[in-house]
Amino acid sequence: MLSSQEIILLIIILAALALIISSRLRADLVALLVLLALAFSGLVSAPEAVSGFSRSAVVTIIGLFVITQGLENTGLVQWVANHLRRIGGGSEARLVVLFMAAGALLSLIMNNIAAGAVLLPAAIQVSRDSDVRASKVLIPLSFGTLVGGMATYFTTANIILSSILIDQQQQGLNMMDFLPVGGLITLLALMYMATLGRRLLPARDSVGQNVTPRSLSRSLSETYHLDERLWEIEVPRNARLVNIPLRDSHIGELLGITVVAIWRGGHAILAPSPTEVIRAGDYLLVLGREDRVTRLAEWGLIVGRQNHNGRHSYAVDLTEVVIPPRSAAIGKTLKDLRFRNKYGLTSVALWREGQSYRTDVGTFPLEVGDALLMVGATNRIKSLAQDRDYLVLQSSHIHQPPHPEKARWALLVTALVLAVAILSPLPLPLVMLAGAAAMILSGSVNLDEAYRGIEWRVVFLIAGMLPLSIAMTNTGLAARLGDMIGSLAPFGPVILIATLFTLTTLVTQVIGGQVSALLIGPIAISAALQAGVNPQAAAVAVAIACSTAFLTPIAHPVNVLMMGPGGYTFTDFFKVGLGMTVVTFAGLLLGLAIFWGV
Repeated sequence: MLSSQEIILLIIILAALALIISSRLRADLVALLVLLALAFSGLVSAPEAVSGFSRSAVVTIIGLFVITQGLENTGLVQWVANHLRRIGGGSEARLVVLFMAAGALLSLIMNNIAAGAVLLPAAIQVSRDSDVRASKVLIPLSFGTLVGGMATYFTTANIILSSILIDQQQQGLNMMDFLPVGGLITLLALMYMATLGRRLLPARDSVGQNVTPRSLSRSLSETYHLDERLWEIEVPRNARLVNIPLRDSHIGELLGITVVAIWRGGHAILAPSPTEVIRAGDYLLVLGREDRVTRLAEWGLIVGRQNHNGRHSYAVDLTEVVIPPRSAAIGKTLKDLRFRNKYGLTSVALWREGQSYRTDVGTFPLEVGDALLMVGATNRIKSLAQDRDYLVLQSSHIHQPPHPEKARWALLVTALVLAVAILSPLPLPLVMLAGAAAMILSGSVNLDEAYRGIEWRVVFLIAGMLPLSIAMTNTGLAARLGDMIGSLAPFGPVILIATLFTLTTLVTQVIGGQVSALLIGPIAISAALQAGVNPQAAAVAVAIACSTAFLTPIAHPVNVLMMGPGGYTFTDFFKVGLGMTVVTFAGLLLGLAIFWGV
């Protein structure tokens, strides 16, 4: 029979999960509400409720974010991406293995999402140069960052599981607890992707190439379907729009049409400003639905299908822009941001969760992973690429690192942190903080950049949810659920590990690995102790399962980041990810048998 405290705790857990799954509230806000609910209900003391902000797991993660920022600021990661561009030309199989291995390698020393974001433009460019569809490369890149995270201590779920072990008076984990097992899984995953996995990858074209509207490529047509929405409109002398500024024409407000460019006197005006005056003899390149565009004939304009009877080459530079994590644009619309006025670029389409939107794009609140097709002058795109709130997928316009002269210092600091983490008994939180301080002192990153580089949403999510694991232990709920799973002990430790892995993997697909680690971790360790199984081995299994985010794009932000540029759907991840999940499970069992004696 559940106690009253256990019932209250279950209600808090179920309410938190419902809010996270429904996306009614942001996960970090839900975490803070959980913290308050646990404290006010008396399930944890006030010091325990706020202890998450001073826990070693949070300190370690903050240090990791600063070190990652230093690697980005000095151009070291960009150097890797550029090198991949030089050597990446070749067959599809070669590119798949190359970018998957690169993602895994970078994830050993930096945040998974940052590794994926930096390598994404390189993968797009190399795939184009090699005439290989980007959809054949980006899922392997995403999955590479995930399996690489299994082989290092510096992954959020791995750090959390170590903290939970310590909470239950067990020995924590370190780098060498993950490297052998995770390394084996990474090798098996590379073999799978190079053989069977790549044959399951979808064959879809990428976008963002430099083309003119008259020669819209098949990739644009199939992905954003712009050929169905682009029109060329002639402005005769008797039209009602003659000598009227664009903002006073009300084309957008009344018809939902976007003026992409104006052809006037032998040259194109790209992304015209709201004050641009429409003149007799102009040709407007507009984007809109046919039923809306044809209404312009009532305004005295001559309407024609641009891809059938267009007369002019606008030399439009098209590029794809992705909204990365930590972007200040998240939750805002392009209109809110006054994007067109600020950058002189027009967004003509948006790709989200496998669907293209080409009408009223400026009214969509932006989300992480949204892919926007932008049109405008080349110098405007270069300017946008320098803004870290947007990830431009055109390799010639990549963000330039602010401190390239400090690259050697950043490399030295990172190497020392890794060496000490592997070879030294020093506490890892202190090692990570020392590494972060060294990055700042070396000039690889200044304090403002360090604060910007910290993913505060993750910090508050973990700090807010960590008291949940304390409450599960204090109330006995973790032990009770652990007993239920521990009842599998007579069937052997492999069955117990398999159950924990399967449960965690399924939960991770829905709520992500960070929350899964906080929720399943205490139960798994209690189950292992009850069954007489090594609790560290059980913690490693759960941590790796938290990174087994292969079945749905929403299971991990790095998957979301790849959706737009790859033109992926939810089913694409499941088709390829199912085999990756099986390979990970097999590698985990083999690794635990070899290195842990389980």
